[in-house]
Amino acid sequence: MALVNVLVLSQIAGHVILFILSLCIIVPLFINLDQFCGHCLLFTTGKWREEDGMFDVHWASNGFCNFPLVTGFFLLIISVVQIYRYSRMKEEASFIALFIDVVLGIWMLAMSILSAIFITLGFIVWCDGMTERFPSCALSAGQNIIHGDLEKINNSGFYIEMGTTQFGAWGSFAISVGIGVISLLKLIDNHQVRNIKVSMYLERQRLVNQQQYDGRSTPPIVSNASSDTEQNK
Repeated sequence: MALVNVLVLSQIAGHVILFILSLCIIVPLFINLDQFCGHCLLFTTGKWREEDGMFDVHWASNGFCNFPLVTGFFLLIISVVQIYRYSRMKEEASFIALFIDVVLGIWMLAMSILSAIFITLGFIVWCDGMTERFPSCALSAGQNIIHGDLEKINNSGFYIEMGTTQFGAWGSFAISVGIGVISLLKLIDNHQVRNIKVSMYLERQRLVNQQQYDGRSTPPIVSNASSDTEQNK
């Protein structure tokens, strides 16, 4: 029971951290999409024009940004629900509930690692284009570089925004690994306890049945006084 309590407290702490990290994914990514007028920076490529030195951009699919957003909202909702559930839990969860926790942990793990890979690789592709003109990707922030920018794109904070999103995604992946391991340990512990209870019940039934069988098969004991009386007769 002490082990279960420690694991529950660890899960609550993990989901609190995961809640914060999910906000690190959602908030800066939303800000970046708004500043780029709905365009997704991830995996966006282009060429530098020799005429005016502007970046002729070829915007990538918004799906590369939408998936991390969906992941962030998914982690946020799961964290809130699990924090509320664990904080009000008075009895040990059932096997089905523990199994669902393991499945949710696997989903969080898979979605967070995919989002982290999308953000990291997509940002690398964008920065590769920026470093063709600037010494570093960070120096291109705030520069008027987009060719034909009629939407007034604000790229002043993209480096910090994407860095924060990247931190939130990889941090969520690390915490999801820990939460998944804890959920699996609780499931294994519950399974072992159930097996022990079943074994103890079966052993008790075996002993009860054996005692009943021994009671029926034992012949009646004749007292010494009764034996002497029958011999005198």
